[in-house]
Amino acid sequence: MAMGLDFSRYAELYRGELFDRVLPFWLEHAPDREHGGVFTCLDRNGEVYSPDKSVWMQGRCLWMFSHLSNGYGARPEWLSLAESCKGFLDRHCFDGDGRMFFSVLGDGRPLRKRRYFFSEAFYIIGAAEYALATGDSGALEDARRVYALVRAIHRDPASDPFRVPPKTYPEARATKPFANAMILLNVADVLRRCDPERAEEYAADARAYAEEIVRDFYKPELGALLEHVAPDGSFLADNADTRVVNPGHAIEGSWFLMNEARYRKDGALMRAALDILDDSLELGWDGEYGGLHYFVDVLKKPVIPLEADMKLWWPHCEALIATLTAYRETREQRYADWFETLTDYCFSRFYDRAFGEWYGYLHRDGSVSHAYKGSLYKGPFHTPRALMLCHRMLKDLAEE
Repeated sequence: MAMGLDFSRYAELYRGELFDRVLPFWLEHAPDREHGGVFTCLDRNGEVYSPDKSVWMQGRCLWMFSHLSNGYGARPEWLSLAESCKGFLDRHCFDGDGRMFFSVLGDGRPLRKRRYFFSEAFYIIGAAEYALATGDSGALEDARRVYALVRAIHRDPASDPFRVPPKTYPEARATKPFANAMILLNVADVLRRCDPERAEEYAADARAYAEEIVRDFYKPELGALLEHVAPDGSFLADNADTRVVNPGHAIEGSWFLMNEARYRKDGALMRAALDILDDSLELGWDGEYGGLHYFVDVLKKPVIPLEADMKLWWPHCEALIATLTAYRETREQRYADWFETLTDYCFSRFYDRAFGEWYGYLHRDGSVSHAYKGSLYKGPFHTPRALMLCHRMLKDLAEE
């Protein structure tokens, strides 16, 4: 047991927050009982303030409640909500070219479509997890089909059937994002577990995504994992866009890499993942007020996004998972200390004692900026995922 860290007590804290406060909030307020799927634009006490639906949140919710069923035993209310999200996605969220929308109206009519493939990524993991929970072979085929499309787009962006001009002219500045390889690493990991028939194929893909992340985006000489690099992986130091680091995003990527290293028993990859975590915590932590800055400039120059010094819920959720995962893998006291510091910060700042769930957006000093509990970007995913994964690790550590 780490000095001063009572794993049993923390396991009970995380279990209680997950099952008694966070999941009940979403189960009570999110379901759309008329059209299916979930509303995620919820105010502090759970009232819907906008009926528009985020497509990737439907996929995330599908994954969340399917995964809960696989990890804790199926409950009717979990599988019912997962089924509702799967049906809504299949009925309303695919365009004629096979790509998915980004947002739709409450009744499913298309509203917005975006270039990146995150709606598809979360559909894939949701459908695969749902197939494992229910034995629905059609859902697994859906996951396979959409993954084949997304993998092809990642390998050759010109193959994307959604043919729209790029956001920026590549002749002026060509870049590639960390986010694509990172999310695909997680997708391949989920598919490997939920679709064992093709596990070797997914394992090969996961290896390629992990290698791309470490080779092209992690810059040890800068002490950072970059959000955007040149197509060949080189650092573009002459502009603000490519100097930006999102510490929480890098930290999320670090625990994806740790899980991949654990699966492969790859010590070198584990070391790289831990280095990414260490560098990201050092770069992102606010020594004055606590918490993680949302964006920083790797060369300590001005950062353009106005939300750069805000404290958002999801980077802290990722840091909870990553530091506890790092402790599990290394048993180094400093990771237990980080986990305790982050737990104290989250439960004193994001926690809403009155209405449940967590606030999502704080000012730099930790005061609440937006009191709502959900939006097109915040839903039943980051908070319950962190509580769930940490509860399982804490329980295992306590039993040791």
